Amino acid sequence: MTSPAPFYTHPSQMAEALRKDGYAILPPQDVAALAGVPLATLNQLIPSWEGLEPDLYMKDGGRYRRRRHSCFILHGRELQQTAHRAHWQPLEYNALHGGMNRLFEPMLAETVALPAWPALLQGLGQLCSAARRSSTPWYVEAHQFRIDTTDGIGRPTPEGAHRDGVDFVAVILIGRKDIKGGESRLFEADGPNGKRFTLTEPWTLLLLDDAAVIHESTPIQPLQHYGHRDTLVLTWRSNGFQGQP
Repeated sequence: MTSPAPFYTHPSQMAEALRKDGYAILPPQDVAALAGVPLATLNQLIPSWEGLEPDLYMKDGGRYRRRRHSCFILHGRELQQTAHRAHWQPLEYNALHGGMNRLFEPMLAETVALPAWPALLQGLGQLCSAARRSSTPWYVEAHQFRIDTTDGIGRPTPEGAHRDGVDFVAVILIGRKDIKGGESRLFEADGPNGKRFTLTEPWTLLLLDDAAVIHESTPIQPLQHYGHRDTLVLTWRSNGFQGQP
């Protein structure tokens, strides 16, 4: 099914949608309500996307991705940032960059200290727990991404349609500037159905059950000479961080 805009989920139906459909989508005002803060408070996080560092691990030779990465443990409403650690995925889930210890620059301390940051993770954590009907601690990896058109085209998911090997994946649009493309595509992991839509409003949330759906985002191109797409990707895992065996 193709739609230019996402089909929003009513906030009261989020957990049920995740269990039934494998995904749910919230508009910005409902994301702010989930976090329990005004949208203006979430917007205080946005300037930090101007300070991301180049991704030096791109096996396709691309220069179009900048990012920061940090890890957290959420137990109830208690959020703890871990010591900085490498991001690792098995080849089973990332055929392009799997099997590599990728040590990215961490999120800035002043970003994590903003009130919006724990509020957002706590709100999402409660939703993940409701969907799983469990109050397990969540091991959260946070990725700030900027995909730009430095090379003429930028690829949000150069590994293609994939799963991440976690329980849930939250993709939050932070902003789009002077681009076309960047369509979100979801496919049933064990079925024929799929959906396509484009996130356009900052703080729109796409939350995925990683076991139920495969996801990707299509490449972006500039409308004129240069553009970019910023996202926050949060992965939620109940039994520890993924790490090299």
